Amino acid sequence: MIQRMLAGALFAGCAAGLLAALLHFAFVQNVLLLAEEYESGTLVHFQGAQGGDGHSHDHAATGETAAEADQPSGAGAAETGHDHAATDGEGASPVKRNALTVMFFMLTYTGYAMVLVAGLALAAQMGITVGAAEGVLWGIAGFVTFQFAPAMGLAPELPGTVAADLGERQVWWWSTVVCTGAGLALLAYGRTLLTALAAGALLAAPHVIGAPELDQFFGTAPPELAAKFAARVLGAALVTWAVMGWIAAKLWSGKAAA
Repeated sequence: MIQRMLAGALFAGCAAGLLAALLHFAFVQNVLLLAEEYESGTLVHFQGAQGGDGHSHDHAATGETAAEADQPSGAGAAETGHDHAATDGEGASPVKRNALTVMFFMLTYTGYAMVLVAGLALAAQMGITVGAAEGVLWGIAGFVTFQFAPAMGLAPELPGTVAADLGERQVWWWSTVVCTGAGLALLAYGRTLLTALAAGALLAAPHVIGAPELDQFFGTAPPELAAKFAARVLGAALVTWAVMGWIAAKLWSGKAAA
């Protein structure tokens, strides 16, 4: 069984990683490259309105300092990790940068696929059959668990974004993932009012507590660019997770039938 799980996760994760990379190149990378121009000071927010002086420069300076710190894991984990790879390889050729991006996505989604396939194996042990159609729903549930729900408190971050303490963000992110995953499982497979109430409490708890955040907002890029980045990251992730769930479930159910 372990061999089946590893083979299925590897195939589904690599396929999903390639899809994620294609969506990234099509919809996200141009936003990232533009944000890096704001981070480096090549472009300045409100430069036309303020003549390039004053408050915008203060924010740019603050963002450059914060860019040296690590970004949190969260809804935009895949994109955030790419930000660091891109920043570290700023002088590298576009071919090398793009190759590192593809490799990063394949590794990331292979890890996600292992969690997903482990869930399929657990469901099979409990007598729950998950076909390809149900696999899409499982993939969407994975997206909600690992990216959408955490993004409600820790949105995907552009380069140059200042954020709260890394340790606090990681604790909140992991807590949100655990609570969301458990809550969705109880909603899907619970059979009593008590499990439904427990699911609602688990889903709401991280957001009632609230993600760690600063007293003020800082950033070098325009808020419109940050909003576009977050929307595109989450949209690409939703498609990728749904496809990955379909592939993983199809492989799993096919091997189980064989």
